[in-house]
Amino acid sequence: MSQRGPMKAMILAAGRGERMRPLTDHTPKPLLEAGGKPLIVWHLEKLAAAGCREVVINHAHLGEKIEAALGDGSTWGLSIAYSPEPPGALETAGGIARALPRLGDAPFLVVNGDVYCDVDFPAFTARGCPPGGARLLLVDNPAHHGGGDFSLSGERIIPANGEQTLTYAGIGVFSPAMFDHVPADQPMKLRPLLDAAIAAGTLTGERHAGRWVDVGTPQRLAELDTELRAAQAE
Repeated sequence: MSQRGPMKAMILAAGRGERMRPLTDHTPKPLLEAGGKPLIVWHLEKLAAAGCREVVINHAHLGEKIEAALGDGSTWGLSIAYSPEPPGALETAGGIARALPRLGDAPFLVVNGDVYCDVDFPAFTARGCPPGGARLLLVDNPAHHGGGDFSLSGERIIPANGEQTLTYAGIGVFSPAMFDHVPADQPMKLRPLLDAAIAAGTLTGERHAGRWVDVGTPQRLAELDTELRAAQAE
């Protein structure tokens, strides 16, 4: 994290969590617990340990509960700023674009609030990203996403070629310039921006061989909870 102090981070926490219902009817998905603590707290602890000091969290569904649970971040030695979104939220690219004034003009780390990952944040962020582009963390395709998202050629991300495909882990380092043309406060998905970066040659990535879980369903949450509690008991 060599650029003018530690890299800022954004945690995406605005999703409705439809596949998690009824758990998410009264609890926002990032506050669902695994291993005795909310999913988002695992991220906050790792970011603090990595030297990150400023975190932006976007929210929509039950966002007031996220703010009430996490406060200003001082519990973890962090400074948390919030980026509220309208009901229905703005999708990933729209949400990041809305938060840009809080993220500054240097590359920043983005983490999906509903994944669990043992990635080494300092090592990953130290590699930075191409100017105007992004560097993504990729993982082996999970059973529920067998087709994957992209392929890797060295460090360059290329369109999925059907042979060796990988899945975007929901963790990446992004250049603010990547979001220059996202319409203000309009829902927009991230994928079109990633495809444009592939075409421009400004999307790089690396494969993470460690633990990663897309905690998208109650079953996967329960499995992760069991795994983490077993590890804590060792």
